[in-house]
Amino acid sequence: MKLKKCFIVTNHNLCTDGALLVMRVVAGLAFVYHGWPKIQNPFGWMGPDAFAPGALQALAALSEFGGGLCLVFGLLVPLSSLGIASTMLVAVYMHAIIMGDPFVSKAGGSYELAAIYLCLCMVFLAAGPGRFSADKKIFG
Repeated sequence: MKLKKCFIVTNHNLCTDGALLVMRVVAGLAFVYHGWPKIQNPFGWMGPDAFAPGALQALAALSEFGGGLCLVFGLLVPLSSLGIASTMLVAVYMHAIIMGDPFVSKAGGSYELAAIYLCLCMVFLAAGPGRFSADKKIFG
């Protein structure tokens, strides 16, 4: 019963719920697109010299592909947002701190997109999925 409270959808006005729907679908489709090649080889998509073990690579692949699908349909949005946010936090850390990439770059690595996705997931964690979601139908 207490777990259900994590998925209760907050009431917003129609405009806010419409904006949440559009953001969820666009971000979700982007994650399905980026997660598809990773889910094909979940334990080794980073290659043989990866910094992360296979189990963590699989969790990242699942959070991107599965979490993206969940965002599209508005299903288990807090859980999928938390998974994607964790993956994007690692991506920002790797690019900004470890690799020293700039925020925006025309000719190389950057962490701009990962930071934007992290911020979107924080919005979904704070505001919820909105009324146009499976979570609203299931959890109220």
